[in-house]
Amino acid sequence: MTIVTFYKKELEKRVGKIDDKMKLMIDMFGTPLDGENETEISIEVFPNRPDLLSLEGFCRSFLVYLGKKKNKAYEVKDSGEKLIVSSSPREWPYAFACIIKGLVFDDATIKRVIDIQEKLGGGYLRKRKKGGIGLYPLDKITFPITFKGMKPEDIVFRPLEFPKAINGRQILSQHPTGRTYGEICKSWEKFPVFIDKKEVIMSMPPIINSHDVGKVDLETKAVFLEATGNDAAALLKSITMIATALAEMGGTIYSMSCKQANGKVFVVPDLQPDQVGFDVSYINKNLGLSLSEKEIIGYLEKMGIGVSKNSKGLVALVPAYRTDILHSIDLVEEVAIAYGYHNFTPEFAKIATIGEESKSSVLKKRLRQLLTGLGLLEVSTFHLSTKEKQFKQVGVKEFKEKLIEVIDSKTEHNVLRESLFAQAIGVLSENSDAAYPQKIFEIGKVFFWEPKSETGVGEVERLCITFCHERAGFTEMKQIFDYLMRMFSLPYEIREGEHEGFIEGRVGEIFISGKSVGFLGEVKPIILKNNKIGVPVSCLEMELGVFL
Repeated sequence: MTIVTFYKKELEKRVGKIDDKMKLMIDMFGTPLDGENETEISIEVFPNRPDLLSLEGFCRSFLVYLGKKKNKAYEVKDSGEKLIVSSSPREWPYAFACIIKGLVFDDATIKRVIDIQEKLGGGYLRKRKKGGIGLYPLDKITFPITFKGMKPEDIVFRPLEFPKAINGRQILSQHPTGRTYGEICKSWEKFPVFIDKKEVIMSMPPIINSHDVGKVDLETKAVFLEATGNDAAALLKSITMIATALAEMGGTIYSMSCKQANGKVFVVPDLQPDQVGFDVSYINKNLGLSLSEKEIIGYLEKMGIGVSKNSKGLVALVPAYRTDILHSIDLVEEVAIAYGYHNFTPEFAKIATIGEESKSSVLKKRLRQLLTGLGLLEVSTFHLSTKEKQFKQVGVKEFKEKLIEVIDSKTEHNVLRESLFAQAIGVLSENSDAAYPQKIFEIGKVFFWEPKSETGVGEVERLCITFCHERAGFTEMKQIFDYLMRMFSLPYEIREGEHEGFIEGRVGEIFISGKSVGFLGEVKPIILKNNKIGVPVSCLEMELGVFL
């Protein structure tokens, strides 16, 4: 969440006196008070409502909630100007812009505009990793504007509040903002820049504006507003939020034609409301209420959301600056806020059972107590792994034909683990410089193909115990296994077995009630060498369900 601080006088000028009743309404609106003093008041804004990060955005929605204003429709005029995205860096491909005219700036409003930029850039745009936002005095630039990539050494301009002109690479090391955000782009072959018709470099997104043409001051009456980055949807929402906030300050919005490098043209900003279908019974079912259609429409309007009807039923008209309404369940929350959480009557759930700890949880708790009592340390590894870790690093020469792969994984970890043994070897490898002995265990799920299941993937919980020290061997591991079997009064049989990761003749297959449930043994030296483990390792892995 983000803490937003407003001056009391400015807030009271817009919404009314901040007395106890008003403070309660602020809390009920979903922006709880974080603190106050004689001159300021702070509220918490949750990540799903970045449109409330500015005084203008908060007051716009809060006044509608209080019933003092109706939701505002913003007029957008055509500026006739163009932004052309040409050969932009592949890491930073998108650029959007618009114009706001008729502004009157003073020190307080300039500070508020900077605050909006910083809070959106730091929160909604993930510390500028998804995008950056910039404003420029309109009278200092010449259209059309071009967004393109240039070699850092060829980018030379005076950055904001800096005494001299320096190149792009120097900006990352010498300018305070460059040092803060330079990690984003320092490895790029080309840096993105805005250039106007006169070949003047306006800025180097997402780092810094030019001091000469990118500094808004008290004389500024109109601004060029841009957003650049790698997430087009987030950038369009960001530019909409700032443009409408500036409109709340008295400005008039002018759209621009923004042609991207792929040839697609956007007219920015697009303030047409997003449409989300919903059903009255669905909202009532989730809230446990019996509200009429008229009441639900009234509550949604109280939250700044219009309603229309089409052939399929009711449709919520969500303002373009809202980012949090993605599904009809989000409308349920809006109705709940408008209805008032304090108006709900608490009820005991009508169920016929009494809650108790599951047998599986009791079992795992007992196993943990037994193993930690023997001096073992519990580890917990990720469900996602890599082909290398699951197979090659534990002695399997070839990848299995059917791996459960994750589509569009954001990291190299793109397969579901099928073995805790492989994960344990990974833990020992990553801690090869730690003191010995290392005695660890893990209780966790592994995954396999299951065509009959709903998802096609099955899962089972297993126990894995691993010893790593100079005398680690089959006998020591079998002693631990014998102890566990005695504690659970389970008869078992160990037969000579084979496993690609274990020394031949030093691995046993575990059978309980005639069913193979796991294995234990000594790990092959070649695997230890491949994983930079300098002492012997023994391991046990078995199904957890047999203990039940």
